[in-house]
Amino acid sequence: MADCLFCGIAAGVIPSTKVYEDDQILAFRDINPQGPVHVLFIPKKHIGSALDITAENSAVIAHIFEVAAQVARDEGIAADGYRLVSNIGEYGQQSVHHLHLHMIGGRQMSWPPG
Repeated sequence: MADCLFCGIAAGVIPSTKVYEDDQILAFRDINPQGPVHVLFIPKKHIGSALDITAENSAVIAHIFEVAAQVARDEGIAADGYRLVSNIGEYGQQSVHHLHLHMIGGRQMSWPPG
């Protein structure tokens, strides 16, 4: 999608601090971190939000979770725990309309979150 920030990052047009990349997904550090570790995971192919997951594109979501587990180990937050969040729509505070998961860790999380 031409005007999508995360599509631009996935294409390498917009710079990011990459943590992981393969042919399906990209993980990079959030520019406004909410914890000592804050990594965003995106599919390279544009999917608007979790509402747009279908049987045809759902395998990439499983792959993101597999990679997120490895990144959590690599970042040293797996043992203590972390949060994976996907914001959906206006009330969910989705600011970029490209499916993404936030991995936030390295500190104690509070509940309720928002």
